[in-house]
Amino acid sequence: MTKNLETIFLRIAPDKFHFLKFIIEGYDNLAIISSEDNKAGIIKLRYPQEVRKEIFSLLDSLTSQISQLSN
Repeated sequence: MTKNLETIFLRIAPDKFHFLKFIIEGYDNLAIISSEDNKAGIIKLRYPQEVRKEIFSLLDSLTSQISQLSN
């Protein structure tokens, strides 16, 4: 794998950060997640370009669970 990481910023429901972190950390070496603004729900994901497809597929499948609109 490459040592260069791609970075994306996402906005999720602020109370869903720990849920997403738990899911991301369940996949060894998939991505690094950090909170940029807790109150606004802005997170930063860094990942190797080789797993880009897997990252976006995972995020797509979790959209309804981490969305700002979810309850």
